Amino acid sequence: MAKRRDPLKPEEKRKLSKENLSKLAGIFHYILPYRWLFIAGITSLALSSLCLLAFPYVAARLIDAATGAGEWYLRGVNQIALLLLGILLIQAVFSFLRVYFFAQVSERSMADLRRSLYGRFVSLPMSFYDSQRTGELLSRITSDVSQLQDTFTVTLAEFVRQVLTLTVGTTIIFYFTPKLALFMLATFPVIVVLGMLFGNFIRRLSKQIQDELARANIVVEETLQSISMVKAFTSERYETQRYSTALNRVVATALKAASYRGAFISFIISILFGGMVAVVWYGALLVQGGEMQVGDLLAFIMYMMFIGGSIAGLGDLYGQLQKAIGASERVLQIISLPGEMTLEEPLQRLPLNGSIEYRNIGFAYPTRPEVEVLQNLKLSICSGEKVALVGHSGAGKSTIVQLLLRFYEPEQGQILVDGQNINTYDLSAYRANLGIVPQEVILFGGSIRENIAYGRPQATETEIREAARKANALQFIENFPEGFDTLVGERGVKLSGGQRQRIAIARAILKDPKILILDEATSSLDAESEHLVQMALDELMHGRTTIIIAHRLATIRKADRIYVISGGQIAESGTHEELLHQPEGTYANLVRLQLQEEG
Repeated sequence: MAKRRDPLKPEEKRKLSKENLSKLAGIFHYILPYRWLFIAGITSLALSSLCLLAFPYVAARLIDAATGAGEWYLRGVNQIALLLLGILLIQAVFSFLRVYFFAQVSERSMADLRRSLYGRFVSLPMSFYDSQRTGELLSRITSDVSQLQDTFTVTLAEFVRQVLTLTVGTTIIFYFTPKLALFMLATFPVIVVLGMLFGNFIRRLSKQIQDELARANIVVEETLQSISMVKAFTSERYETQRYSTALNRVVATALKAASYRGAFISFIISILFGGMVAVVWYGALLVQGGEMQVGDLLAFIMYMMFIGGSIAGLGDLYGQLQKAIGASERVLQIISLPGEMTLEEPLQRLPLNGSIEYRNIGFAYPTRPEVEVLQNLKLSICSGEKVALVGHSGAGKSTIVQLLLRFYEPEQGQILVDGQNINTYDLSAYRANLGIVPQEVILFGGSIRENIAYGRPQATETEIREAARKANALQFIENFPEGFDTLVGERGVKLSGGQRQRIAIARAILKDPKILILDEATSSLDAESEHLVQMALDELMHGRTTIIIAHRLATIRKADRIYVISGGQIAESGTHEELLHQPEGTYANLVRLQLQEEG
């Protein structure tokens, strides 16, 4: 796994080495389906550039015709002016086609890239997300892909145009005005070297500004993500002061850079115009000596402006390509990771009975390999049986469930469902038989209907209503003015805790899983909501193999068997009554503690 990088920090630039350019070339895989549009765009780009390069030459002939010099005066000023207008018109047409074709290629290819990247996101295992930040992953599909889109829409086209202008323009001036071209060549390197040295210094200052701004943005990110804690601890003033301090550093660095940037701009203007004056002076001497015509001098000046603009533009384009290489490297790195499943294959059906057996399971999370969460765990559940897992926090209860869901792979031992190792089943078909109602219900920002039908998008309206009825959710849903079309808000914020839980239960009922997992499904509810949710859970558990993670006696008592987890192993097992008859046991102690809390 690559070293984790703050998504708000400016991207590092990569050198334009052969190896790094090959990474950028990897993105061309997404352009291949649109290669003819790409070729048409490159052709239009070349033709528009050549038309533009023809303009100074014809403009020079217009001056010659006006002054009666050269051969072109025979054609007349009007004809040459019309030719210039024709060149501009043709150039405009090819410029439009270039923009249109490149837009077609970039929009379609980058949409394909985003689809591929998003598909990889959802198919990567949970272990990948343990070591990644959501903001960082989001920046891959937004800022990195946008950087690549700009590269293939603007940067690449401009790079080709500037290189073409530089090479063709230089060839033309050396062919028609060799003496003046050699004089320019003698003075030009000095200007370029001085400009590059000053420019590198300015870029280092700009990077310092970006670094300081990134630190200020991190303060904003942390504050907004933990806004409830900020308000709970009345830390608004502290956070405001912290952000203000960070901004002061940004301002101080920016003002310092602005001073040097102003000096740099003055220097560049002076040196460039000084160079132009020297070239024009020498050209005037050549015209005065009869070695050069006025039109040739005008053409040379225009070509010199084109060439100077190209060289200046190439520096910025070079930086853009460096950023694009970094973006392509990060995007392709994620796309190349092996996923859990192939999304292109249709979902298979896998009818299971629901018997479960854990055989000598040992497991430690990839992010904490030194902490062994489960040790030689042995556990069996019959089909249709309701089993409760109890124990102190950190005992390994949730880990047992996550291994069953195949979020992680056990390091030793195996898990059997219907007598077969779960790793031998098709992952999507296997998980289609599992349903979960978590403690922290996650709802999506759409309607209640969409959230209930999340596990079965093809469900009918009747089936959705019936699932809501069985979950004791139909009444409160119909009390909303929009009914099932009510928007739940981001993560379900517009609903109460009990309402969210019943929506989650309805979602599980509609999915109709063979194996059901209830992870502290009533722990954070008031008494009335817990009663309604418990009734819905009783309906949901009927006829299914159920694993219950809970502390509340109301839920645990109804289990056919209770497993007490301690230190990653089964410490005790039996029914509620059997375990209570072990007064020194862990379960009996947990019950006593709960009764004391409730009392």
